[in-house]
Amino acid sequence: MTLTESLDPADEAPGEAACPVRHWEVPDLTGVDFDPTLAELMREGPVTRIQLPNGEGWAWLVTRYDDVRMVANDPRFSREAVMEQPVTRLAPHFIPDRGAVGFLDPPDHTRLRRSVASALTAKGVERVREKARRMLDEIVDELVQDGPPADLTATVLSPFPIAVICEVMGVPAADRHTMHLWTQLILSSSHGREVSERAKREMSAYFGDLIALRDGSTGEDVTSLLGAAVGRGEVTLEEAVGLAVLLQIGGEAVTNNSGQMFYLLLTRPDLLDRLRTEPEIRPRAIDELLRYIPHRSAVGLSRIAREDVDIKGVRIRAGDAIYVSYLAANRDPGVFRDPETIDFTRSPNPHVSFGFGPHYCPGGQLGRLEEELLVDALLDRLPGLRLAVPPDQVPFRKGALIRGPEALPVTW
Repeated sequence: MTLTESLDPADEAPGEAACPVRHWEVPDLTGVDFDPTLAELMREGPVTRIQLPNGEGWAWLVTRYDDVRMVANDPRFSREAVMEQPVTRLAPHFIPDRGAVGFLDPPDHTRLRRSVASALTAKGVERVREKARRMLDEIVDELVQDGPPADLTATVLSPFPIAVICEVMGVPAADRHTMHLWTQLILSSSHGREVSERAKREMSAYFGDLIALRDGSTGEDVTSLLGAAVGRGEVTLEEAVGLAVLLQIGGEAVTNNSGQMFYLLLTRPDLLDRLRTEPEIRPRAIDELLRYIPHRSAVGLSRIAREDVDIKGVRIRAGDAIYVSYLAANRDPGVFRDPETIDFTRSPNPHVSFGFGPHYCPGGQLGRLEEELLVDALLDRLPGLRLAVPPDQVPFRKGALIRGPEALPVTW
């Protein structure tokens, strides 16, 4: 892919004149191919300027590990300020909603996340380990009973994360399918803004009703914790709904991440064999796969500079939009030796696949647990697991914000 350039002629600050705006036409990539545009931006410099397919204007992009962590954790860069101005963005939807946790800054952001922390800490996640394992065993039992061939995405990688996140959220089993449909529409840019925003509104209304019903609850699931927090006046219902929607959507990202992970393993028999024969290395191997896999398309949510900040000699002016690339940071050769190599012995492995700073993914612990359970169950119970089609015939999702196979045909 070639990058087209356009210089912004207006009133350029130090660093802007030497930094053309790159139009980033985000392709539908397959497998674990790294976005060639992002790779070129990484080579071009630590700070570049981009224009994405939707929204308005241009934004800065930082790709080096240290700069990514700095911007993600520095109060001079605000998510909340995105509410005040249009920003270039990947999806036609994901318009900032006032009160949504993704667009809050501390201390409001901290207050809201604290309300559900007990369900998502290591201790809270451990509470659901055995139930999650039993749910997965039942799903794999059915897979084995039906026999090969099968679509691993439809039979395991989709229903398992849905069941787990709904359990953690306190969503009744009868509503799992509806939640899944809403999430798929929200996480895709191919249906257009109106369809995606309608799905988001419907999910929000559902959680509004559920949280209100649990006002004063003593339950340990997320909606019960939010209902209790609303009842105590610690968070508003609007804030609680925004957080519930974010967590529910994020919970299904495991489907695509694990789909990429298993696609990679099934096309790299050397790696798969190691995990089969050396189960003790699986937790570290999963961490390395999480570092390596390009789990999303382009970039996530932007921030706005609250004041002038210099990064690597480039002046980011107050009011400028800025993005970080966690995918690029995970390939920074200054932090990860031979970053293009998958190294199951890599230690330390300080990847930022779950983000960094105040907006670190609240479901990171849960995501790791699910990946570990999936790898154990599928590798141990299906020792002959392999692709049922050539790798280039595995279909990958189009227009997806979170990358992954639409179907993963396997046999054993």
